[in-house]
Amino acid sequence: MFWRGVWGYLPAQIVQGVVGFLTIVVFTRLLSPEDFGHYALAFSVTSLAHTVSFSWLEASMARFWAAERTPEGLAAHFASLYRTSFAVIAVFVPVAALVVWLLPLTPAFKLAVGFGLAGAPIRNLAKLAQERYRAAGEVSKAASVDMFVAVLGFLVGAGFALAGAGAASPMLGLMIAPLFALPFILPGELRQSAGGTVDRARLKAYAAYGYPIAASLTLALVLASTDRFLLAGFMDAAAVGAYHASYSLANRTLDVMFIWLGAAGAPAMVMALERGGREALRHTALEQGSTLILIGLPAAVGLALVARPQAELMIGPDLRVAAALVTPWIAASAFMSGLIAYYFGFGFTLGKKTGLLLVTMAVPALANILLNLILIPRLGVLGAAVATALSFAIGLVACLLISRRAIALPIPWEALIRCGVASTGMALVVWRLPPLGGFVELMLDASVGGLVYAALALTLNAAGVRDVLNRLIQARRRATA
Repeated sequence: MFWRGVWGYLPAQIVQGVVGFLTIVVFTRLLSPEDFGHYALAFSVTSLAHTVSFSWLEASMARFWAAERTPEGLAAHFASLYRTSFAVIAVFVPVAALVVWLLPLTPAFKLAVGFGLAGAPIRNLAKLAQERYRAAGEVSKAASVDMFVAVLGFLVGAGFALAGAGAASPMLGLMIAPLFALPFILPGELRQSAGGTVDRARLKAYAAYGYPIAASLTLALVLASTDRFLLAGFMDAAAVGAYHASYSLANRTLDVMFIWLGAAGAPAMVMALERGGREALRHTALEQGSTLILIGLPAAVGLALVARPQAELMIGPDLRVAAALVTPWIAASAFMSGLIAYYFGFGFTLGKKTGLLLVTMAVPALANILLNLILIPRLGVLGAAVATALSFAIGLVACLLISRRAIALPIPWEALIRCGVASTGMALVVWRLPPLGGFVELMLDASVGGLVYAALALTLNAAGVRDVLNRLIQARRRATA
């Protein structure tokens, strides 16, 4: 199930990666540094509101679907989640509207926040369907929704930016794109609840499971966004824009990879535990963890190596100097964040001890606030990046220690060592290449670095990549025969 999901979700994650890069290239040029900074702040506010209000429902859809065994149970599962979701939306919309009206913001910034919050209920309904698709192994449906929403959201946002909508442009794209997807996915999902009723016992179990996840995700967002609000307080919106551009460039690259592998790995680990027990889970988890390191570690090292030419190519001239400065720190943060969110932290949800996940995320969130308060006044944008990296390092250690009280997923030491050796070899070679600048240097560094890492990884059989390749070749030969 894991590898079927890996290959099935690959096109969607390629599209997500391309759209993510285009978002940075286009909006750092169409928006002023101040507008880009206001967009970054509005996106953080919207993400926090969505997570607090809706993430517990989405997490419950993903975790409890596999445990249902009867049509009646599935109908009650869908009825409980969707009807509760509509009830939450009925409260969320007027409260959000009132808060936006009362906030002492500039009109343009208020519009960006308002459109972002208006899109949260729409994204929730689309996300519930996607989580069900992933849990059921319907890879093509989940991937199609991802690609449709990503591409349409970018095009709509770019169109509004060209029309002069300012900071609200990307938020309009995020609101409108899932709205166009709902007619194709929502009716079929609602039919799943036919004959079902809202089960209070289920909802109690879902809330006990999902609310700690929502709270921990909220803390993760605090960890990822506190620096933006503190930068705005200590400096200005332009500094937020510069930081967000570099953060998005590095973090989005790795996040796409981790989401891709996590979308395949999370359902596979749930299914392994539910139907094969701890030993089956251990085998599946090691395979996923090794694959995360095989792909994520060289990506993080590579981003650090090409920070300057990548910023010259992809980020507007007003923001690129700061972006190149902080990218290596953000790349390290994104790698550690991915290991927490898409591997080690999943042990809490597997063990249904999500309260411990909340404790785990509180540690780096508090550390991040303290470190930002210390480092931003001294180092500015660089201080925010260093604080984020140190906070995620603290968070990773906390996750490894606390997860022992839930289900501690195995650390893939062998893959980490071999991939580390291959990444070091790649870095040594890339450092020797001439600094040609811009697109030429970026392509040279990326291609040479990728070839060197691939050769070393195959030679060392890092994360069993040579074994997987041999299996694929043998399967191809059998299919041809």
